[in-house]
Amino acid sequence: MKIIAMIPARYEASRFPGKLMKDLNGKSVILRTYEAAKNTALFDEVYVVTDDDRIFSEITKHGGQAIKSKTEHECGSDRIAEAVQDMDVDIVVNVQGDEPFIDKDSLAKLLLVFREDDAASIDLASLKSPMLQSEEITNDNNVKVITNKNNFAMYFSRFPVPYPRNTDAKITYYKHIGIYAFRKQALTDFYNLPMLSLEAAEKIEAIRFLEYGKNIKMVETEMQTIGIDSPEDLEKAKKILKD
Repeated sequence: MKIIAMIPARYEASRFPGKLMKDLNGKSVILRTYEAAKNTALFDEVYVVTDDDRIFSEITKHGGQAIKSKTEHECGSDRIAEAVQDMDVDIVVNVQGDEPFIDKDSLAKLLLVFREDDAASIDLASLKSPMLQSEEITNDNNVKVITNKNNFAMYFSRFPVPYPRNTDAKITYYKHIGIYAFRKQALTDFYNLPMLSLEAAEKIEAIRFLEYGKNIKMVETEMQTIGIDSPEDLEKAKKILKD
């Protein structure tokens, strides 16, 4: 299989504008994410896909590969779908531009699902990580995911799901880590399907796949990513790199 990584990168993030170009201990956030994806050596190619000249220049001037988006998009998956429509690829991995701490082992586990016994039933795969702290669980920047017994996603929400009405039930809450591995066809289908009400309400693009009946295989990982959604997150990331 030909496997590529695509990093969608929009400058005007609603919660923290310009975050991808912020300094993270000597390099921009987006450059650190690009280099981390390249350093895994899991991909035939790695690209940043952006509508912004500043981000495009930041990657290309450091010898990286960047693609300029032709149109405005509602979400990163739409931006990637436009970029890959004429490419000969099998699996497209969407790496979030604001998550520069990429774990190679977790990505390898994610890609492995496309070689396992139930691979034919998988349209895309993504990662989940257990959350242990209440402040993590209640933080609406952390998207929660619930799965069935075969680890296929049932729903994603910014609200803590499931609701613990029975306080004796032993529930593990899982954070959705926004790294996806798509079959190209699933990504193309996504691009051509309109947003429905659940995705619009939660502002979680993975929900569109569920609303249209696609199968999302979730892979558990212990990886704890730092998604840079606020200036406070950026300071945490700086401390991690320094330490």
